[in-house]
Amino acid sequence: MKEKLIRCPICEAVNVDKGGEVKCRRCHEKIHSYKTVSYNRTVAFLITAMILYIPANVYPILITKQFGVVHKSTILGGIMHLWESGSYPVALIILFASVFVPILKFIFIIYLLISTKYNVKSSIIDKHKLFYITEVIGSWSMVDVFVVAILSVLIHFSAVQIIPGAGATAFALMVFFTMLSALSFDTRLIKK
Repeated sequence: MKEKLIRCPICEAVNVDKGGEVKCRRCHEKIHSYKTVSYNRTVAFLITAMILYIPANVYPILITKQFGVVHKSTILGGIMHLWESGSYPVALIILFASVFVPILKFIFIIYLLISTKYNVKSSIIDKHKLFYITEVIGSWSMVDVFVVAILSVLIHFSAVQIIPGAGATAFALMVFFTMLSALSFDTRLIKK
């Protein structure tokens, strides 16, 4: 029978993993399976990102002050404004990148977590492709934050002031934690 070996992260000693709680034979520290830690870390980052998705869409992402009039705009409000003003391609890009991409990433990571936990029978190649897609589409989520940052820096009229709202901060944090959840997912957990 082949023994499972596990490395101590403190003293680098190689130990036999007999299941349950494993203590290092050299330094007597508890050794945790990296795969379990990776799974739990991915779940924690994903839950944090999903919680931040709510204020990112509820609170204003952009606050415009023009001639003393304050206008607050959420992501969906901005998309509707762009659509009504005839900027259809920009509205569709922001809708896709800011609403659908985060939801798709949540669904993909949840599926990968469930498939690794409960050993869902599907192709290992398809799971790896799904993970790769999750990593590739991650940067598209930041389009809104880039737009707000560029507008805040470029527009310096005395009558117009553009300020990032609380939604922009929540959205940036949501994207950050979603990316962390994808990065902390251990692809060695994917099995046939």
